[in-house]
Amino acid sequence: MGNALKIISLNKIYRNGYEALKNINLEIAAGDFFAFLGPNGAGKSTVIGIISSLVTITSGKVFVLGEDIIENPDHAKKNIGIVPQEYNLNQFIPIEETMINVGGYFGIERVQAQERTHKLFNQLGIWEKRHLTPRELSGGMKRRLMIARALIHNPKILILDEPTAGVDTELRLTMWDFFQKINNEGVTIILTTHYLEEAERLCKNLAIIHKGEIIQNSSMSDIYNLRKNKTYIIKSKSKIIDEINSEVFTSKLNDDFTLEITCDNTINVTDIINELKSHKIAVLNIISKRNQLEELFMELTNESVFNES
Repeated sequence: MGNALKIISLNKIYRNGYEALKNINLEIAAGDFFAFLGPNGAGKSTVIGIISSLVTITSGKVFVLGEDIIENPDHAKKNIGIVPQEYNLNQFIPIEETMINVGGYFGIERVQAQERTHKLFNQLGIWEKRHLTPRELSGGMKRRLMIARALIHNPKILILDEPTAGVDTELRLTMWDFFQKINNEGVTIILTTHYLEEAERLCKNLAIIHKGEIIQNSSMSDIYNLRKNKTYIIKSKSKIIDEINSEVFTSKLNDDFTLEITCDNTINVTDIINELKSHKIAVLNIISKRNQLEELFMELTNESVFNES
């Protein structure tokens, strides 16, 4: 299928001397659902700004669907839809008219733009709000409108910059289903997010950027194979009386009914439960202590906390 995006030796140095990107190399296959992760200030927004022609390149090359974005910027603009993190909507124009105006920017006739708007608004559950202006919409409705706006010209690549920031759980799940649907239809999606469970749930491949450099670039399944240890919190049905000496895991007692255990990545939950049974501990509940992707990020960057601000 080829690459949707190819970045070669990309560098960005701002006028004040700040080096935002340091020799970035990245390939994203057409049809992929790709997570682009990193803390605030890592360089994610700079990469997105360059792809969308909002930020100039210091050195390096960026290709969108095989075309150099410097030599053929219109090709990139025609094939990319972007949902920015911040709301950037005209607050006084009815949202249906907003869609038609954006369609006109891409050369889409009014009637065709109306048809696409009807389809997208229905898919996203905002058709009944079409006569309202953005200032009359809730935050969740505005977020849906921005997604629809990014798709009005049927782009082959959709960039989602923190798409579910600030939305409730129900809407987040609805949006996840919608993103998976359009990805299954062939749209390449590049997702930046602080909600690491979002990347785990949706994405096939990922890159982690830290201080302007790519520190990890692999499939999501490979990520889990890199994990050497797993930590679980065990809730017992009865009081845990004695310390546990086990060859399967190491443990510490958090309270009379709660055990925290750490084991090798090759040990599965069944092995753990069976071992606990041998120590006469009946498991009420077992949960992973921490998101695996978050643990990996912290190991790779030596950070103690993933910044979710």
